Amino acid sequence: MTPSKPVAGTGAGPGPGGASTNGASGDAALSVRELVKTFEVGGGWLGGERGEVSAVAGVSFDIGAGKTMGLVGESGCGKSTTARCILRLIEPTSGDVVLQHPLDGGGSERIDVIAADKGELRRLRRHMQIVFQDPFASLNPRMSVGQALREPLVVHTSMSRDEQNSRVAELLRLVGLNPRIVDRYPHEFSGGQRQRIGVARALAFDPGFLVLDEPVSALDVSIQAQVLNLLDDLQDELGLTYLFIAHDLAVVRHVCDDIAVMYLGKIVEHTSAERLFDESMHPYTHALLSAVPVPDPEQERGRLRILLEGDVPSPLNPPPGCRFHTRCHVGRDQAVCRVTEPPLEEVSEGHWVACHFPEARQVV
Repeated sequence: MTPSKPVAGTGAGPGPGGASTNGASGDAALSVRELVKTFEVGGGWLGGERGEVSAVAGVSFDIGAGKTMGLVGESGCGKSTTARCILRLIEPTSGDVVLQHPLDGGGSERIDVIAADKGELRRLRRHMQIVFQDPFASLNPRMSVGQALREPLVVHTSMSRDEQNSRVAELLRLVGLNPRIVDRYPHEFSGGQRQRIGVARALAFDPGFLVLDEPVSALDVSIQAQVLNLLDDLQDELGLTYLFIAHDLAVVRHVCDDIAVMYLGKIVEHTSAERLFDESMHPYTHALLSAVPVPDPEQERGRLRILLEGDVPSPLNPPPGCRFHTRCHVGRDQAVCRVTEPPLEEVSEGHWVACHFPEARQVV
């Protein structure tokens, strides 16, 4: 693989499908273009027919510097696979990922993550990190907190032991934990405390971009708000850019600037958080929003719940045409939906929808 090179400020092209949702691509901290990931299944010594699963099928978006983009959808739609391809924790099949990060002497450069060789990728790890869903599984139970936070400093820096200890204490204070806990082990902490330790580990090198892979879904409701407030404070203080993956739309609404909705490996709607909740256009988005509870009992009783028929189709054999038409109250009766896949198009300024009939949003 050839070494990565800085790319021009215009990026690989503007926003999803060819235009920006967050301003010009040159202003984006992260630009993703036509990202694809397929997995081979079957065959091997057990036999069986070989095939390909298209987990991510041409995903494109921009995230503005210092902003939070939410990525939502049902389990198995490709959210986490998209994030892992962006960070190259798994290798994408094709596509472009461009990360903008600051230079030590001032200014910034935009690096093609996909083209990065092993040495360049190792350097890029300092600028892009991930906070995992399960804070217990993501921490080594045999390593103390101090060891877990010190390990990346040992691997990636030439800090002295005293400098490492000072940085570990600084990281713990940054996430609201007492530095005296360095000799304790993960099992001695609550879920919320473990997630704070996970956040501290991700911040070891002052990265500019963080993937938050359902960071509060494994926590008690009473603790979720504390962790979300911490992430919000850290973003303001450090100027972080977030890709926030979640199932809970109520959480996403309050923490994200933009939201992209995924279904079966593709983005079907992408716009600002406010517009998505007030003016959503894709039938799948309507169904997701109808399942979000409202705290007002009277208003909740009067809401219309949209129940999707059938199961999510297999990504091994997705339906022709629109991937959602088999469960859609509009598309299942439309020939065009069964034959032609709708492109992700800008139906109004900053509002992208992949649907042949976005004007039918009120039809049930």
